[in-house]
Amino acid sequence: MNPFEKIFNYQLLSRLQDGGAAMVTSHERSWLKSMLAHPAAEEAFLPETLDKLRDMLREEPVVDWTPHLLHKAASKEKMVYHPHIRTIRRAIHACSALRIAYSVKSGGSNAHENAIPFKLEYSMVKREWYLLWYDSRKSMLMNTRLSKLAEVSEKPCDPERFARCTAQAKAYLVSRRAEAVIAVVPAYNEELSRILYAFSCFEREVSFDEERDEYRIKLYFSLNEQEYVLSKARFLGKRIRIVENDRLIARMKQTVSWALQRYGVDEGATE
Repeated sequence: MNPFEKIFNYQLLSRLQDGGAAMVTSHERSWLKSMLAHPAAEEAFLPETLDKLRDMLREEPVVDWTPHLLHKAASKEKMVYHPHIRTIRRAIHACSALRIAYSVKSGGSNAHENAIPFKLEYSMVKREWYLLWYDSRKSMLMNTRLSKLAEVSEKPCDPERFARCTAQAKAYLVSRRAEAVIAVVPAYNEELSRILYAFSCFEREVSFDEERDEYRIKLYFSLNEQEYVLSKARFLGKRIRIVENDRLIARMKQTVSWALQRYGVDEGATE
């Protein structure tokens, strides 16, 4: 194993993140400058932010993608950026309420005059943005796709009411939160970056046991994301093992049992 792998893949990067710094290569700066020339950049950034980024990248060369990329026919993809994101983020930071109108499964529509915005989430599975907001009339945390929102506007809100509703929303999420500890098999320590990337959409903590030469990744996720965690664990295969979370361990054992049965292998004959 590369003796510097632990430093560059975890310790150095974690220290930079704790200090609020990030390493950016010249290639990444050139790529960003090229992307800022796209028309969508005008919608994704505030004018002052866009001007500041372009000024910082003024000396960087622009990447010419023409000779390197060939666009073939593909299925229609949803935009990662959504026009309502800026309004919702501004409301969350300003502790404001929202007037929202959204469509429902039955085909009709609903409107809410005092929705308390709590959090914006992006689903890696469905590739869609979701707004988590608190409905004080029902005392419930609601989850609405941004693609279903027909109208969004900001309105003033009493700070005490906003804080109270936000606290109730946090308490609900904590009650629905799950944890799992995943150990990296030491033989695959060099692939730590790849493994962390697979779980990059989850909140996580990484620790290293020098005696065992073992990395452990603690994941935090909601109960409805367990299947997605399992899909990532199956994808990584023998590189990792789940050491804490009885439900996930049981599901992985079930997956192995089904695979052995499909190929006519006796479970008792395997190590």
